Amino acid sequence: MSASSHYLRAWEGFWRDAPAGAGEVFWDSDPSLTAELHLPLFAGHFDAALPVVDLGCGNGTQTRFLAGRCPRAIGVDLSQAAVARARADDPSGMAEYRCLDAADPAAGRALHGELGDVNVYLRGVLHQCAAEDRPRIVRNVATLLGRRGRIFAVEPAEASRDVFASLAQSPGGPPGKLRAVLAHGIAPGEMADSVVPELLADHGLRVIATGRLPLTTTEYRADGSRIEIPTNWLVAGAAD
Repeated sequence: MSASSHYLRAWEGFWRDAPAGAGEVFWDSDPSLTAELHLPLFAGHFDAALPVVDLGCGNGTQTRFLAGRCPRAIGVDLSQAAVARARADDPSGMAEYRCLDAADPAAGRALHGELGDVNVYLRGVLHQCAAEDRPRIVRNVATLLGRRGRIFAVEPAEASRDVFASLAQSPGGPPGKLRAVLAHGIAPGEMADSVVPELLADHGLRVIATGRLPLTTTEYRADGSRIEIPTNWLVAGAAD
Protein backbone atom coordinates (compact mmCIF):
# COMPACT_ATOMS: atom_id res chain seq x y z
CA MET A 1 0.00 0.00 0.00
CA SER A 2 1.31 3.44 -0.90
CA ALA A 3 1.02 6.82 0.78
CA SER A 4 -2.33 8.60 0.68
CA SER A 5 -3.23 10.72 -2.33
CA HIS A 6 -3.78 13.72 -0.02
CA TYR A 7 -0.23 13.37 1.30
CA LEU A 8 1.18 13.11 -2.22
CA ARG A 9 -0.79 16.15 -3.44
CA ALA A 10 0.34 18.19 -0.45
CA TRP A 11 4.03 17.55 -1.08
CA GLU A 12 3.76 17.97 -4.84
CA GLY A 13 2.10 21.32 -4.30
CA PHE A 14 4.62 22.41 -1.71
CA TRP A 15 7.70 21.63 -3.80
CA ARG A 16 6.13 23.01 -6.96
CA ASP A 17 5.48 26.33 -5.25
CA ALA A 18 8.58 26.55 -3.03
CA PRO A 19 10.93 29.40 -4.01
CA ALA A 20 14.16 28.34 -5.65
CA GLY A 21 17.47 28.91 -3.92
CA ALA A 22 19.30 27.80 -0.82
CA GLY A 23 17.55 28.33 2.51
CA GLU A 24 14.15 29.22 1.08
CA VAL A 25 12.42 26.28 2.80
CA PHE A 26 11.81 26.22 6.56
CA TRP A 27 14.03 23.16 7.28
CA ASP A 28 16.51 23.57 4.38
CA SER A 29 19.45 24.74 6.47
CA ASP A 30 23.01 24.62 5.23
CA PRO A 31 24.59 21.19 5.80
CA SER A 32 27.08 22.81 8.19
CA LEU A 33 24.11 23.23 10.54
CA THR A 34 22.50 19.85 9.83
CA ALA A 35 24.12 16.81 8.19
CA GLU A 36 27.63 17.92 9.12
CA LEU A 37 26.59 17.96 12.79
CA HIS A 38 24.96 14.56 12.39
CA LEU A 39 27.98 12.98 10.72
CA PRO A 40 30.04 12.31 13.87
CA LEU A 41 26.95 10.84 15.53
CA PHE A 42 26.55 8.08 12.96
CA ALA A 43 29.94 7.75 11.22
CA GLY A 44 31.29 5.25 13.73
CA HIS A 45 28.21 3.04 13.33
CA PHE A 46 27.79 3.10 9.54
CA ASP A 47 29.65 0.63 7.32
CA ALA A 48 31.56 3.16 5.21
CA ALA A 49 31.56 0.83 2.21
CA LEU A 50 27.78 0.91 1.85
CA PRO A 51 25.73 3.41 -0.15
CA VAL A 52 23.57 5.85 1.82
CA VAL A 53 19.92 6.48 1.00
CA ASP A 54 18.60 9.91 2.04
CA LEU A 55 14.96 8.98 2.58
CA GLY A 56 12.73 12.00 2.08
CA CYS A 57 15.51 14.01 0.45
CA GLY A 58 13.40 16.98 -0.66
CA ASN A 59 15.57 19.28 -2.76
CA GLY A 60 18.67 17.23 -1.99
CA THR A 61 20.69 19.73 0.08
CA GLN A 62 21.76 17.13 2.63
CA THR A 63 22.07 14.38 -0.01
CA ARG A 64 24.78 16.33 -1.77
CA PHE A 65 26.70 16.71 1.48
CA LEU A 66 26.45 12.97 2.12
CA ALA A 67 27.56 12.23 -1.44
CA GLY A 68 30.94 13.78 -0.70
CA ARG A 69 31.46 11.46 2.27
CA CYS A 70 30.27 8.04 1.15
CA PRO A 71 30.82 5.88 -1.95
CA ARG A 72 27.31 6.50 -3.30
CA ALA A 73 24.39 8.67 -2.19
CA ILE A 74 20.83 8.23 -3.42
CA GLY A 75 18.17 10.75 -2.49
CA VAL A 76 14.61 9.45 -2.67
CA ASP A 77 11.39 11.38 -2.23
CA LEU A 78 7.67 10.84 -2.75
CA SER A 79 7.36 14.10 -4.66
CA GLN A 80 8.34 14.29 -8.32
CA ALA A 81 8.63 18.06 -7.96
CA ALA A 82 11.14 17.62 -5.12
CA VAL A 83 13.23 15.15 -7.13
CA ALA A 84 13.21 17.48 -10.14
CA ARG A 85 14.36 20.32 -7.87
CA ALA A 86 17.15 18.14 -6.41
CA ARG A 87 18.43 17.20 -9.85
CA ALA A 88 18.32 20.80 -11.05
CA ASP A 89 20.29 21.90 -7.99
CA ASP A 90 22.96 19.24 -8.62
CA PRO A 91 24.21 19.91 -12.17
CA SER A 92 27.47 18.05 -11.55
CA GLY A 93 25.60 14.90 -10.50
CA MET A 94 27.22 14.50 -7.09
CA ALA A 95 24.28 12.34 -5.97
CA GLU A 96 21.47 10.32 -7.52
CA TYR A 97 17.78 11.06 -7.07
CA ARG A 98 14.73 8.84 -7.40
CA CYS A 99 11.00 9.32 -6.99
CA LEU A 100 9.97 6.62 -4.54
CA ASP A 101 7.06 6.06 -2.19
CA ALA A 102 8.68 5.00 1.07
CA ALA A 103 5.39 3.48 2.26
CA ASP A 104 5.24 1.06 -0.69
CA PRO A 105 6.82 -2.31 0.22
CA ALA A 106 7.37 -3.22 -3.43
CA ALA A 107 9.44 -0.06 -3.89
CA GLY A 108 11.58 -0.90 -0.87
CA ARG A 109 12.20 -4.46 -2.03
CA ALA A 110 13.10 -3.29 -5.53
CA LEU A 111 15.58 -0.70 -4.26
CA HIS A 112 17.24 -3.23 -1.95
CA GLY A 113 17.37 -5.71 -4.81
CA GLU A 114 19.28 -3.13 -6.85
CA LEU A 115 21.58 -1.70 -4.17
CA GLY A 116 21.89 -4.44 -1.57
CA ASP A 117 22.23 -3.39 2.06
CA VAL A 118 22.46 0.38 2.54
CA ASN A 119 22.68 2.95 5.29
CA VAL A 120 19.67 5.24 5.66
CA TYR A 121 19.60 8.93 6.61
CA LEU A 122 16.11 9.95 7.75
CA ARG A 123 15.58 13.55 8.86
CA GLY A 124 12.16 14.77 9.98
CA VAL A 125 10.12 12.41 7.81
CA LEU A 126 8.04 10.28 10.17
CA HIS A 127 6.42 13.12 12.12
CA GLN A 128 5.07 14.68 8.92
CA CYS A 129 3.59 11.57 7.35
CA ALA A 130 0.24 9.94 8.07
CA ALA A 131 0.35 7.82 11.24
CA GLU A 132 -0.74 4.71 9.33
CA ASP A 133 2.22 5.12 6.96
CA ARG A 134 4.87 5.18 9.69
CA PRO A 135 5.01 1.39 10.21
CA ARG A 136 5.12 0.86 6.45
CA ILE A 137 8.02 3.26 6.09
CA VAL A 138 9.95 1.63 8.94
CA ARG A 139 9.29 -1.80 7.42
CA ASN A 140 10.86 -0.54 4.20
CA VAL A 141 13.79 0.89 6.15
CA ALA A 142 14.40 -2.53 7.71
CA THR A 143 14.37 -4.05 4.22
CA LEU A 144 16.87 -1.50 2.93
CA LEU A 145 19.25 -1.95 5.87
CA GLY A 146 19.39 -5.72 5.65
CA ARG A 147 21.99 -7.13 8.01
CA ARG A 148 24.82 -4.64 7.42
CA GLY A 149 23.09 -1.28 7.13
CA ARG A 150 22.28 1.23 9.85
CA ILE A 151 19.76 4.06 10.05
CA PHE A 152 20.36 7.51 11.43
CA ALA A 153 16.96 9.02 12.22
CA VAL A 154 16.21 12.44 13.68
CA GLU A 155 12.68 13.60 14.48
CA PRO A 156 11.15 16.48 16.47
CA ALA A 157 10.89 15.71 20.17
CA GLU A 158 7.68 15.99 22.17
CA ALA A 159 8.94 19.34 23.42
CA SER A 160 8.78 20.71 19.85
CA ARG A 161 5.01 21.05 20.30
CA ASP A 162 5.56 24.06 22.55
CA VAL A 163 7.90 25.67 20.02
CA PHE A 164 5.43 25.29 17.15
CA ALA A 165 2.58 26.50 19.36
CA SER A 166 4.50 29.64 20.31
CA LEU A 167 5.27 30.33 16.65
CA ALA A 168 1.64 29.90 15.66
CA GLN A 169 0.49 32.22 18.45
CA SER A 170 2.97 35.02 17.80
CA PRO A 171 1.34 38.40 17.01
CA GLY A 172 2.08 38.18 13.31
CA GLY A 173 1.22 34.50 13.05
CA PRO A 174 3.70 31.81 11.98
CA PRO A 175 6.90 32.96 10.23
CA GLY A 176 6.60 33.12 6.45
CA LYS A 177 8.48 29.91 5.64
CA LEU A 178 6.50 27.92 8.18
CA ARG A 179 3.28 29.50 6.96
CA ALA A 180 4.09 28.28 3.45
CA VAL A 181 4.37 24.71 4.76
CA LEU A 182 1.08 24.91 6.67
CA ALA A 183 -0.69 26.42 3.66
CA HIS A 184 -0.16 23.18 1.75
CA GLY A 185 -1.73 21.04 4.45
CA ILE A 186 1.59 19.86 5.85
CA ALA A 187 1.61 20.21 9.61
CA PRO A 188 4.14 19.06 12.19
CA GLY A 189 2.80 15.84 13.68
CA GLU A 190 2.86 15.27 17.39
CA MET A 191 4.75 12.09 18.27
CA ALA A 192 5.65 10.81 21.69
CA ASP A 193 9.38 10.39 22.13
CA SER A 194 8.80 6.62 22.41
CA VAL A 195 7.18 6.22 18.97
CA VAL A 196 10.25 5.89 16.77
CA PRO A 197 12.18 3.46 19.02
CA GLU A 198 9.05 1.33 19.36
CA LEU A 199 8.46 1.27 15.60
CA LEU A 200 12.05 0.21 15.01
CA ALA A 201 11.84 -2.55 17.60
CA ASP A 202 8.57 -3.79 16.07
CA HIS A 203 10.44 -4.32 12.80
CA GLY A 204 13.48 -6.09 14.18
CA LEU A 205 15.78 -3.10 14.56
CA ARG A 206 17.88 -2.44 17.65
CA VAL A 207 18.73 1.07 18.81
CA ILE A 208 22.51 1.46 19.14
CA ALA A 209 22.88 5.13 20.09
CA THR A 210 20.56 8.02 20.99
CA GLY A 211 20.72 11.68 21.87
CA ARG A 212 19.16 15.15 21.65
CA LEU A 213 20.11 17.88 19.23
CA PRO A 214 18.26 21.02 18.11
CA LEU A 215 17.18 21.20 14.49
CA THR A 216 18.31 24.53 13.10
CA THR A 217 15.78 26.04 10.69
CA THR A 218 16.17 28.82 8.14
CA GLU A 219 13.69 31.10 9.93
CA TYR A 220 14.22 33.74 12.61
CA ARG A 221 12.19 35.15 15.46
CA ALA A 222 11.28 38.81 15.70
CA ASP A 223 14.31 39.38 17.94
CA GLY A 224 16.62 38.06 15.21
CA SER A 225 17.39 34.71 16.86
CA ARG A 226 17.28 31.65 14.64
CA ILE A 227 14.42 29.25 15.30
CA GLU A 228 15.54 25.84 16.55
CA ILE A 229 13.37 22.77 17.05
CA PRO A 230 14.28 20.19 19.73
CA THR A 231 14.84 16.77 18.20
CA ASN A 232 15.71 13.23 19.18
CA TRP A 233 18.24 11.30 17.11
CA LEU A 234 19.14 7.64 17.08
CA VAL A 235 21.17 5.04 15.24
CA ALA A 236 19.72 1.56 14.78
CA GLY A 237 20.39 -1.65 12.87
CA ALA A 238 19.25 -5.24 12.61
CA ALA A 239 18.97 -6.96 15.98
CA ASP A 240 21.52 -9.76 16.48
